Amino acid sequence: MIRLPIDDAIPDLLAALKASGRAVLQAPPGAGKTTRVPLAILEAGLCDGKIVMLEPRRLAARAAAERMADTLGQRMGDTVGYRVRGEAKVSKSTRIEVVTEGILTRMLQVKPDLPGISAVIFDEFHERSLNADLGLALCLEVAGALRDDLILLAMSATLDAEPVGRLMEAPVVTSQGRSYPVETRWLDRPLGQRARKLDALVDLVVQAERDTEGGMLVFLPGEGEIRRAEAALAGRLSSKATVRPLFGAMPFAAQRQAIAPVETGRKVVLATSIAETSLTIPDIRVVLDMGQARRARFDPGSGMSRLVTERVTRAEATQRAGRAGRVAEGKCYRLWSKGEEGALAAYPPAEIEATDLTGLALELALWGADPKELSFLTPPPEGTMTEARTLLMMLGALDGKGRITDHGRSLAALPLHPRLGHMLEQVGPAAAPLAALMAERDPLRGAPVDMLLRLEAMRDMRAFQRNRVWQVNIGALERIKTETKRLQSKGNLSDFSPAATAALAYPDRIGQRRKGDEPRYVLSGGKGVVLDGSDTLAAAPYLVVTDTDGNPREAKVRMAAQISEKEIRDLFEDQITWIEVCDWSKRDRRVVARKQERLGAITLSDRVWKEVPDEAVALAMLDGVRDLGLRLNGAAARLAARVELVRTEGAELPDFSIEGLTDTLQDWLLPMLSGVRNAEDWKRFDLLPALRARLDWAQTQELDRRAPGSFETPLGRKVPIDYGGAVPEISVRLQELFGVTRHPVIGGEALKITLLSPAQRPIQITRDLPGFWAGSYADVRKDMRAQYPRHPWPEDPTKADPTLRAKRRN
Repeated sequence: MIRLPIDDAIPDLLAALKASGRAVLQAPPGAGKTTRVPLAILEAGLCDGKIVMLEPRRLAARAAAERMADTLGQRMGDTVGYRVRGEAKVSKSTRIEVVTEGILTRMLQVKPDLPGISAVIFDEFHERSLNADLGLALCLEVAGALRDDLILLAMSATLDAEPVGRLMEAPVVTSQGRSYPVETRWLDRPLGQRARKLDALVDLVVQAERDTEGGMLVFLPGEGEIRRAEAALAGRLSSKATVRPLFGAMPFAAQRQAIAPVETGRKVVLATSIAETSLTIPDIRVVLDMGQARRARFDPGSGMSRLVTERVTRAEATQRAGRAGRVAEGKCYRLWSKGEEGALAAYPPAEIEATDLTGLALELALWGADPKELSFLTPPPEGTMTEARTLLMMLGALDGKGRITDHGRSLAALPLHPRLGHMLEQVGPAAAPLAALMAERDPLRGAPVDMLLRLEAMRDMRAFQRNRVWQVNIGALERIKTETKRLQSKGNLSDFSPAATAALAYPDRIGQRRKGDEPRYVLSGGKGVVLDGSDTLAAAPYLVVTDTDGNPREAKVRMAAQISEKEIRDLFEDQITWIEVCDWSKRDRRVVARKQERLGAITLSDRVWKEVPDEAVALAMLDGVRDLGLRLNGAAARLAARVELVRTEGAELPDFSIEGLTDTLQDWLLPMLSGVRNAEDWKRFDLLPALRARLDWAQTQELDRRAPGSFETPLGRKVPIDYGGAVPEISVRLQELFGVTRHPVIGGEALKITLLSPAQRPIQITRDLPGFWAGSYADVRKDMRAQYPRHPWPEDPTKADPTLRAKRRN
C-alpha cells in the first residue's frame, strides 16, 4: 500500500479518539484522510458498530466508498458501502457507510440514539454546509444525552480547527500533508464582465495546452459556463486533448468517466467546485481557475435558496491550486490579477448565515428543540429563523405554539423545500411542473410575468419559440422538464388551477392590487410589490407572486399568476379571519375604525366599525399625536418650563421635555383623550389638565415653592410667570406696579419685568424696578403723558397707588 501523509497523523488521532471519543482532524487536500481514516478506526477496533461518514456531495460519497472497497479488495456493499438520495449499496456486513449529509439528518430524526452506529465522521467540514452544521449539533446532543459512547470526528482541509475543537470539547490533530511545488500565474490587470471572463478563460486554456504538460483541471462556477466553455473549445485544442465536463447534476457514470484517466493524450476536465476536495483526479498538472463559485443563498425574490455566483475565497483558491501539485510540479493560472487577491475573503461563509432556513426550522421542530438549546458552530440568525417559522405556520407545518404538526412531519420526510413539498402534498403529481419551475430560474427573458406562459413553453418548446419573440433559455427548460419527471408519481390529477397550486406554495405572496392607477400590490405576508404598467397582468385584482427582483422596499414582480377571490377563499378558508381595526390614518388625519376580513395583510372585505370602544379610539389617537406632534403653548408650555427648571436643580419631578412627554404619552395622555378623533380635535385640545395630573400633591407643592406659576401684583391680580427664557419673566402694566419699591425675586433671582403701556405695548424691560423709578421713568413719563393723557403718570411713582383705571372725562 502506498504511504500517504495522513498515515503519520493516524496514531495520534486514534489515541485521541480512544481517550475522549472525539477529535478534530486538520489535513490538507490530498493527505488521504477521506479514505484512510475510516479504515484505520475500523482496524483499530474502536467501533463495535457501524462507522458513518458524511460527504457533502454524491460523487464524493461514491468515490470514497469505492476507493476504500478497492483498498480492502472487496466488492462495493461488503465492508464498505454508500447511501445517497435514491441509491444505496450496503449489506448486513457493511461496517463503513459513506452517506451524503441529508441522510444523517433523516437517520437521527427516525432513531435519535443511532442504534448500531458507533462513530460519525464529518468529512470536509470546512465547507460548513447547513446539513453538516445541523448534523454535528444533533450528534453532540445525542452523545451528551443518549450515547456517551458515540465517537465523533470532524475532518477539515482548510478550516480554522480551534473553534470546532472548542465546540466539540475535542483535541485537534494536524497532518502536514505532502504536495509538489505549484507555480501560480496571475493576469496583468483585472477583467470586466462575466462573459468576457469566460472568453478569456477559454483563450487561457488554449494557451496553457500549448505551454504545459499533463492533465488540465479548469474550475468554472456552474453547468452553464461549463457547457459554453466546452462549445467554445471545440476545434481550438489539439487532437490529443480530450475535454470532459464534471458537475453535480451529471449521471454518475459520466462523473466517473470525467475523473478516470485517459488512455492516450491529455485530459481537460471542466469542473465546478465539486473537484476542489474529496475527489482524486489522476494526472492533473495544470489548474486554471475562473475565480468564481456557486453557493446556496437565500433569494428574497423566490422566497427560497438559490445558487448564486460569487468570487472564490483565498482558502478555495489555495485548494484549487493544490490540485496541480498532487503527482508532480504543476502550474496554476488564475483569472484575476495579483492585486485583486488581497480583496478575496479568507474563507467561504457558513451556509447557515446566508441561506433560507425554512428547512432547518422544520427539522428543529421535528427534533423538538430551539436552536439556542443546541451546539451550533454558527448560531442561525434569529430574524431569519422567525421568518422561517412564520412561513411554516402558514403552510400548516407548525401549530400556533410552534410545535410540529402531522403535516409538518410529512413535509420533513420529503427531499424538497417545505413550500414545494406542501404544494405537492396538497395537489399531487399535477403540481410537479410548477414545483420544478419554481425551483429553477426563469426560462423566459423579457416576457410578461404571467406564469402560464412558462407552462406553455414547457409543454411545447418548439411551437412556443415559433410564435413568440421572447428569448427562451433552453437549458433551463430542459432542467425543469427533468425535475418534473423526478417529482411526478402515480396519483390522481388535480383540478387546481396553476394559480391556486402556486398559492399553496406561496401563501405569504397572495397579492391584492392597491388603489390607484399604478399596478402596485400588497402581499399577504405584508410586503409590497409592483408590476410594469404595460404587463398583461397589470389590471389583475389578485395575484400569486412566485418571483421578484428581491428589492426589500418594493420588489418588482418577475413571475406571477392571476388568482380569483373565490380561489383564495376556498384555499385559505381556515386562515381568513375577521379583525377589528382602529388606527390613525396619516392620509385622512383622523382615527379610522373598520371591521375587516383578512388573509394576512390583504383585506378581502371591509366595513365601518360603528360601536368602537372609546379606549380603542384613544389608543389609536396616541399614534395621531405622535404623527401630528406634541406642541406646548400658553399655560401648558409655562408649566412644562417650570417643571424642567426645577428638575435641573435636582428635584425629582417627571420629565416634561418634549422628548420625555412623547415617550410617555400612554402613561399620562391616554386617559385624557376621550372624544379626540382627528387633527382638528387635537388642535383644540387643552393639554394643561393632563400635564397637571402628572404631578402629585407633594410635587405640586414643591414646584409652587421653587418656581411659582404666577406673580401677584399689588392689586391682587395674578400674572403668569414665563420660565421659557434665560430667567423668569412677566409682562405687566406699568401703573399696576405703582408703590412697589422692592424688585420681585423668584428663587433668589430678580424677575425680568416687561412694563406695558395702557395699550399693552412694551415700554421698558427691567430687572431693577427701584432703579427704573429713580432713573429712566422720568423720560418715559414725559413721552407717555402725551400719548395717554387720561392715565395717571405721577412724578413719584413709589408713593402713588397702583391702578388699572383711567381718569374720568370732564
